Amino acid sequence: MYTGRVLAAAQQKRSTVPVWGRWAIVLIPGFALYFLPIAGMTAAQRQLLAVFVATIIALVAQPVPMGVSVTLAMTLLALTRTLTPARALSGFANVTVWLIVSAFLFSRAVTCTGLGRRIGYLFIRRFARTPLRLAYSLAAADLVLAPFIPSDTGRGGGIMYPITRSVASAFGSEPGATSGRIGSFLMLVSFHTTYTGSAIFLTGMASNPLIADFARQIAHVDLTWLRWFGGSSLPGLLTLMVVPWMILRMMPPEIEDTAPAQEYAAAELHRMGPLSGAEKRLAAILLAVMAGWVTSPWHGVSNTVVALAGLCAMLLGRVLSWDELLDERRAWDALLWFAPLLMMADALNEAGVIRILSSKLFHAMAGWSWPMVLGALATAYLYIHYSFASMTAQVTALYPSFLGAAVAAGVPPMLGALPLAYFSNLNAGMTHYGTGSAPVFFGAGYVRQGDWWRIGFRISVVNLVIWMGIGPWWWRLIGLW
Repeated sequence: MYTGRVLAAAQQKRSTVPVWGRWAIVLIPGFALYFLPIAGMTAAQRQLLAVFVATIIALVAQPVPMGVSVTLAMTLLALTRTLTPARALSGFANVTVWLIVSAFLFSRAVTCTGLGRRIGYLFIRRFARTPLRLAYSLAAADLVLAPFIPSDTGRGGGIMYPITRSVASAFGSEPGATSGRIGSFLMLVSFHTTYTGSAIFLTGMASNPLIADFARQIAHVDLTWLRWFGGSSLPGLLTLMVVPWMILRMMPPEIEDTAPAQEYAAAELHRMGPLSGAEKRLAAILLAVMAGWVTSPWHGVSNTVVALAGLCAMLLGRVLSWDELLDERRAWDALLWFAPLLMMADALNEAGVIRILSSKLFHAMAGWSWPMVLGALATAYLYIHYSFASMTAQVTALYPSFLGAAVAAGVPPMLGALPLAYFSNLNAGMTHYGTGSAPVFFGAGYVRQGDWWRIGFRISVVNLVIWMGIGPWWWRLIGLW
């Protein structure tokens, strides 16, 4: 209920920009790239780049829904014969796309059965005696859900936000005069730990499998589920330990004893009753899917096939009905806009456009040592997200060229791929529009915009220190590079 109102308000605010103005923002750069010569590019390469850039801008400006933008782009590429019809539609056959769709359907099952809410309240009932322990309980609950819900909007806005909002209300902390009692603190903690959970798992955010696909094409490294988690485990754990403590110092709650939160969680769990049969079956299936992902390097079955097997088990076990599967609009929406995006990114790489752009980017850093290049690229990639309202848009637009520039500068391929992959998630915390869950938590009204940006920037600096300071040493220790 809260989530729907907040998202509606955010959408209404964005709609105040005239549609014709948003179309102008999209079309002007596209036409400029289409007609103006670019050194080193053929007409076909330039046309492909023009359509791609206009599509990325459309994902940010949103003159129409994302699915409409990418469908228009896909059709235009076929109509202008920039790509063959079969190539334009090839994204729908990509295994990465179906892994994302399957993971969204897991999210539907976790939400419909109530298992997600139960996990959240179990952690709160067990650990939440002080504000900091309550914060860690929220972080732990999100961490358990993150491998199976590839959307910080769905996980943070759909599961963790309602729990956080209810706990704040139980302490009499509402937006406005009483927000400082504990609501401001809890909203910030829940938000910042949500996108951190997305960074820790390959299946924690919709674009992470896309990143792995780019890394395989451009740097020729295989970011398996286990390698991704191995690289993120120590830096991610440190972030989840440090960030709630930082927020406690920057936005200290007035309430020091949060034992009533345990009582509230216990009451909610009592109201929910014992584990249902569907919840038990779902938990078993999710654990089996997790085991399949972790062991994929040994049994050789792709992550997508493991996910589809889990989906079949949910359907046969009546955890999720066929009608509920069809009703999961986010999964089918992701299929329709993500597949053409992936197709265009693949086509850009095959046509050599990524190589040309990467060489131009690296030319500005010629003569630098590769550690300096990596540090500059990772920092720029993190803070350029101030200009993006979508993690997927930034990943699609910039990850290939930034990774290509890193590899061209002599950065070890895996060392170039990993920090850019993790910062594709960690960049979401700096603004109140940087990811889908941000308007949900910010729109609740507990935190002023100035405080949101100030705390977000400080946390981004800490993330740079942890993931670029400790990260490379950890990745070296476990043999990733």
